[in-house]
Amino acid sequence: MQSHVAYGHVGNSAIVLPLQRLGHVVWPVHTAMLSNHLGYPDHGGRNVPASELADVIDALDRRGVLARCDGVLSGYLGEVAVGDVVLDAVARVRKSSNGAIYCCDPVMGDDGAIYVGDGIAQFMCERAAPTADILTPNLFELAVLTGNPDEALAGAPLGGIIDAARSLIAPDRRTSTVLVTSLSHAALPSDDIAMAAVTAVGTWLVTTPKLSFAALPHGAGDCCAALFCAALLAGGDAPSALSQTASAIFALLQETARRGKSELALVEAQDFMVAPEKLFGVEIVA
Repeated sequence: MQSHVAYGHVGNSAIVLPLQRLGHVVWPVHTAMLSNHLGYPDHGGRNVPASELADVIDALDRRGVLARCDGVLSGYLGEVAVGDVVLDAVARVRKSSNGAIYCCDPVMGDDGAIYVGDGIAQFMCERAAPTADILTPNLFELAVLTGNPDEALAGAPLGGIIDAARSLIAPDRRTSTVLVTSLSHAALPSDDIAMAAVTAVGTWLVTTPKLSFAALPHGAGDCCAALFCAALLAGGDAPSALSQTASAIFALLQETARRGKSELALVEAQDFMVAPEKLFGVEIVA
């Protein structure tokens, strides 16, 4: 349950093909129907009203679909009322489908700025995040979720970042795994980028080269959340899911850079979503 664009690959447009290539049946519910992502000078389309999304969920429930759902993934919401629909869908799936998981990509912002509507950040912090089994924030979103100013985590010691992520895993919260993306820490070379998986029992880190783009393509974070969730659903543990996800995302970005594209080369790199050319190893942090 997240946005869809006709041109480019963000939101559901970034995750359906990779998940299908991995053998998953996907039922995309679009929280927004747009011509392109909002990084362009203009766009067509709109956020989908919460009432329409609720109608879609109700109809899926009547088809018996929710009882066959193994997981719910949410991303861009648009408005708090849409978040209510998402959490209702999660509750229905959990009631009907034993063992189903909820992966929340808490889409709020990046690079020190929130770009979602009023109330979304509060909804993510107070309602969505504590309900999720898996959280996949970028470093800025992790700062928002944990009440840290962005400057406190950007380039901070790795231990401080891990402590912040682990604070989201507590007895009064459902969350068992936090994937931190777009991670830079004090000891990381400027030409590298990292990704960490944090659980109650351990933390694992993967470091990859940082590829150069005139403007970083949108949608990699959406794809990352989906791949990580899918790897766990397939029975993988956190470190193996982290390695597979980071390797696939690096391959996707590398192919995008090689082709000189401003949008993700998702179709061209689809084979790498299943079998990345290079598998990056995992470092045990704690």
